[in-house]
Amino acid sequence: MFSVVIPVYLNESFVPSLIRELAILSDKVRSTAELDVECVFVVDGSPDESYARLLEALPGSGLRAQIVLHSRNFGSFAAIRTGLAAARGNYFGVIAADLQEPPDLLLQFLQRMTHDGFDVVVGTRASRDDPWMSTLLSRVFWGFYRRFVVRELPSGGVDVFGCNSQFRDELLNLEESNSSLVAQLFWLGFSRTEVPYRRRKREHGKSGWSLWKRLKYLQDSIFAFTDLPIRLLTLLGLLGLIVAIGFGLSVVLLRIFGGIDVPGYATTVIVIAFFGALNTFGLGIVGTYAWRAFENTKRRPLAIVQRRHVFDPKEMSKNAGEAI
Repeated sequence: MFSVVIPVYLNESFVPSLIRELAILSDKVRSTAELDVECVFVVDGSPDESYARLLEALPGSGLRAQIVLHSRNFGSFAAIRTGLAAARGNYFGVIAADLQEPPDLLLQFLQRMTHDGFDVVVGTRASRDDPWMSTLLSRVFWGFYRRFVVRELPSGGVDVFGCNSQFRDELLNLEESNSSLVAQLFWLGFSRTEVPYRRRKREHGKSGWSLWKRLKYLQDSIFAFTDLPIRLLTLLGLLGLIVAIGFGLSVVLLRIFGGIDVPGYATTVIVIAFFGALNTFGLGIVGTYAWRAFENTKRRPLAIVQRRHVFDPKEMSKNAGEAI
């Protein structure tokens, strides 16, 4: 069986078209790969009517599906992990509910896994129909991510992927909080390939990936997968030491040769402020690493499932759609 995981947050307007396209995908998978399709919708504490719309639409859709409701918003990566854990297939695909990634991309993922033997397949954006500002911010974000976090990352970033059961199991074993799912995909290794696609225009609303969320995601990725801040802090400390030694020697020489009669108040204040700020900055970086290590010792669940519904057309008259 091929399980498709769909995180849902502020996507109520996409529900009809999403179910329609997934039904078409399901027919294609059955005819080409001879596999059943299961759709796992993870409603990540969405404040709109996404959950209610899915409950209404799925019983008559003919899809084998699950709805998993989080108790609150835990983030899209936590929703993906919840969906992968609930899914019952042998192969898995992840796609966004806003349909900017074409569902047919999942069929290509499945073919690369079943026919070519790859463990994980990632979708790479060959082009996109987003507004220019969104495109610019995305390029800057993924460019920095590729340069400092994951060098093997495709230039357009990764939003969708597919994997087999072995890779899924290893991914779920990584129970780090405040981490990056994308970086984990590459850290795990296994045999991997890429499938290029054209990102479609968003039909309704606007993306939930605000600038703040992008910065938070980048921060999680940096602190979870690289020691770059520590190395930068060490470099700044070394440069500061060199400046301080040079400044000190200059003051001593000027004092010896009569160039300074009274120590300068402004210079003293500037030096104290500079090294005080550098020290505070360093404490912030070290404290961030310490806090993240402490968070992981708590062993809190990465997400909490409040309710789960199962829809199976073959057993619709029995218990399909009942909360479990």
